[in-house]
Amino acid sequence: MQRHLNTLYITTENSWVNKDGANVVVSVDGVERGRVPVHMIGSIVCVGRVSVSPPLMGFCTEQGVSIAYLTHYGRFLARVEGPVSGNVLLRREQYRRADSPDATAALARSIVIAKTLNQRTVLRRALRDHQSAMTADAVSALNTAEARLSDVARRCLKPQTTDELRGLEGEAARCYFAVFDHLIVQQKEAFAFKGRTRRPPLDAVNALLSLLYTLLTHDCRSACEAFGLDPAVGFLHRDRPGRPSLALDLMEELRPVIADRVALSLINRRQVSTSDFQTLENGAVLLNDDARKTVLTVYQERKKENIQHPFLDEPASFGLMPYLQAQLLARHLRGDLDAYPPFVWK
Repeated sequence: MQRHLNTLYITTENSWVNKDGANVVVSVDGVERGRVPVHMIGSIVCVGRVSVSPPLMGFCTEQGVSIAYLTHYGRFLARVEGPVSGNVLLRREQYRRADSPDATAALARSIVIAKTLNQRTVLRRALRDHQSAMTADAVSALNTAEARLSDVARRCLKPQTTDELRGLEGEAARCYFAVFDHLIVQQKEAFAFKGRTRRPPLDAVNALLSLLYTLLTHDCRSACEAFGLDPAVGFLHRDRPGRPSLALDLMEELRPVIADRVALSLINRRQVSTSDFQTLENGAVLLNDDARKTVLTVYQERKKENIQHPFLDEPASFGLMPYLQAQLLARHLRGDLDAYPPFVWK
């Protein structure tokens, strides 16, 4: 369970990753830059142009170590892994629930409520920590948004179809991102946020968010597979070829808590600056190599922070949350829990 922290990120252009005995060796221009025993790694993430030797690829699949490939934008490209194990009865129950409108709505409701409440907590913490640095208009806007998010969460408690819940989730997201710029209290001109853009991100804040969401999706997908769930069949997100819908479902609860907070910390603590980004001819904004390394380091540090799990009432790191939530979902599908307890940050 602790292997979630042991993700090897390779971000240097033209890196060559190969196997030496039971070690992963990373070389650049023929010079060894580092080596790590395979048994210490849970997964490998390759960002940009990184080459992996076939012997290492085969060895990783045998050892249960997945290899993920991301573009410079942080967009997921591919994943290499060995045979998927797991409980076929659990997956069949997952498919039955996904085909049931009532069961799908019940699970989607839990996810949307948790995400909305976690977005509200991000706003509350920003007001608590940075209110003195905000204008009166910003404080008023954040208080109004907090009240609206509370209202959306209450409306989710009423009987709703899955499509109606998706509509409420979209309403909460619009409300949240409409005031996201107020959460940036340092480097405001350089990191002005006018709205969420993706594929490609069109400003520095969206570039950070897109990369962090991709990393979190990778962790959530690994967590689903670790407990025998099919990451492609979700409840809030519709089925689509190539989309890890269940991983995206789990990510919704966690992205305000982990990804959004990391992005805000990077900006407000001046760990990134405008010089860390470049704009391409098509308007896409992406991070340079050094900035990606900074983001990955801060993301990993965030995952090491411990909190009290709201349902289990036990201390656990943020990095464990995708695994704990996937485990709780699996227990619910097996009938061990009457309902799925989502992650609500307090």
